[in-house]
Amino acid sequence: MGRRLVPLTLDNLADLPKRCRACVFWELDPVSGEAAVKTGRAEEEKEAWISAALLEWGSCGRVVYVDDLPVGFVLYAPPAYVPRSLAFPTSPVSPDAVQLMTAWIKPGYRGQGLGRVMVQTVAKDLLRREFKAIEAFGDARWREPACVLPADHLLAVGFKTVRPHPRHPRLRLELRTTLSWKEDVELALDRLLGAVKKEPALRPL
Repeated sequence: MGRRLVPLTLDNLADLPKRCRACVFWELDPVSGEAAVKTGRAEEEKEAWISAALLEWGSCGRVVYVDDLPVGFVLYAPPAYVPRSLAFPTSPVSPDAVQLMTAWIKPGYRGQGLGRVMVQTVAKDLLRREFKAIEAFGDARWREPACVLPADHLLAVGFKTVRPHPRHPRLRLELRTTLSWKEDVELALDRLLGAVKKEPALRPL
């Protein structure tokens, strides 16, 4: 089974689920977002946001493919690019962090570790770009896929709560702590990309 993570661009935006291509929950403030949906401009606004983020900041997402079939994606950006983040009771996102906005994995491909690998891929990208942390708003009462990620999932992949809340805690993953598992990240990514065919030899003590 061939797996790969590819940077999100306008060229592969069509590989996101249709409802996600037309969702501007994070990309616009609540009033502007509602107006874009009502006027049928949400998909156009999404494209404009991604285009601006790519030009001004750089890579802001990844699309996951399994055997060339798109099965998931993740979006992230500095808080200045995410107007909706200011509407949360546990805002703002720390100025030294990039916000993990949302992620999704197609049913049938969940429970295979793809969520953890997506977070590790984002962490590796941001380490290269010299950011200190990733933060996200979680949903402590999550019941079904939505724009806000389940808090339990974020905790399971290494995030820690920095501002508690009964519904929307803010969580943080310190990238400097990921340096200790950087080799594990590299191995996971190599396996994901099909580069590793067997277990590496143990290093001598």
